[in-house]
Amino acid sequence: MPLPFLAADRDFGTTASDVALPHAGTDQWRRPYRLGPQRVAISALALLLAAYLLISALIIAIAGTVGAAGVTLLLAACVIAFALRVLRMGIWVSPRGLRRVGLLSTKTLRWREIERVSTVQQPVRWLGLPRTVQGQAVHIEPRRGEPLAPLLTDHSADFLTRAEAFARASDVLEAWASEHRH
Repeated sequence: MPLPFLAADRDFGTTASDVALPHAGTDQWRRPYRLGPQRVAISALALLLAAYLLISALIIAIAGTVGAAGVTLLLAACVIAFALRVLRMGIWVSPRGLRRVGLLSTKTLRWREIERVSTVQQPVRWLGLPRTVQGQAVHIEPRRGEPLAPLLTDHSADFLTRAEAFARASDVLEAWASEHRH
């Protein structure tokens, strides 16, 4: 069974029309880069934990403690939701705008609300931890309001040890911004 969202040879062009899609719709939200191995590993470990929790819930239910089995089943569902959300996190683009999906929140900006998208050298957080290292970050300058936190960094879970992927993703985001801003 082909899994187009995992294809290693997927081409991410520099314009909105060049981005290869795993679906036919051009108006859907899409991620302009592939997931990093750290993010996939975290989700895989969480799903492994969920499998153990589901087996535990089954054993507890067979033993006769339905309440405890329900709590374990609920905990497994929360772990599965966490794993799926970790896979969903990141930057998504469409002709309507740019969407930043975090673990607990999602923020969407229309292209007309964005003044400029640019890549800058600056200290960045290593894997989202408080430790900072010198790196690159993609910034959004909104037309109104305060500046936003960096969209992407070259030391995040998606781009650590993948400098070419970061350069390609930042170029794609800048191209989308310049093509769709009015």
